[in-house]
Amino acid sequence: MTDTRGPQPQYEGYAAGPLPGEREPAPGQAGPYHPPQAYPSPPGGTHGGRPQGGQQGVGAAQASRKPRTGARTTPRTRKARLRVAKADPWSVMKVSFLLSIALGICTVVASAVLWMVMDAMGVFSTVGGTISEATGSNEGSGFDLQSFLSLPRVLIFTSVIAVIDVVLATALATLGAFIYNLSAGFVGGVELTLAEDE
Repeated sequence: MTDTRGPQPQYEGYAAGPLPGEREPAPGQAGPYHPPQAYPSPPGGTHGGRPQGGQQGVGAAQASRKPRTGARTTPRTRKARLRVAKADPWSVMKVSFLLSIALGICTVVASAVLWMVMDAMGVFSTVGGTISEATGSNEGSGFDLQSFLSLPRVLIFTSVIAVIDVVLATALATLGAFIYNLSAGFVGGVELTLAEDE
């Protein structure tokens, strides 16, 4: 077969020049090649593709990024709808007993403080003198309010009221738990909606 294209020009650059492995590097490219980066390098430099500063480089990169527009910054609120199906009468009795004891102690202490304040203000002496004059007669001096409302009597009366309150509150709370369990069996109990902030 004959070549009809005629004589082809010879590329002298490839024929006379050195091979790619034998070429000398250009004077401006003495160091290793670094590809262009999308983000600027951290101040501490890089080593093996990772910043030498460790956490400082990561913090600087995160600080340089801007938040996305339209991102939701308000915290979400999770809600759960629960139903109180049954109340344990034993636990209700224990809790009501402790609460009623605390309430009884507070009642006794409050009564003692109130009596001391009223006695310091002279309320008992003034009211007692008025009652003595109103109920007095030729044979006696009348009703003595100060001796009747003395501090020991007030504390004993308040303690009796507190003990009765403990017994009644515990019994009524336990009875209320039984009644709630019976009613919850018919209507399903009390529904509660609980919310949790993230």
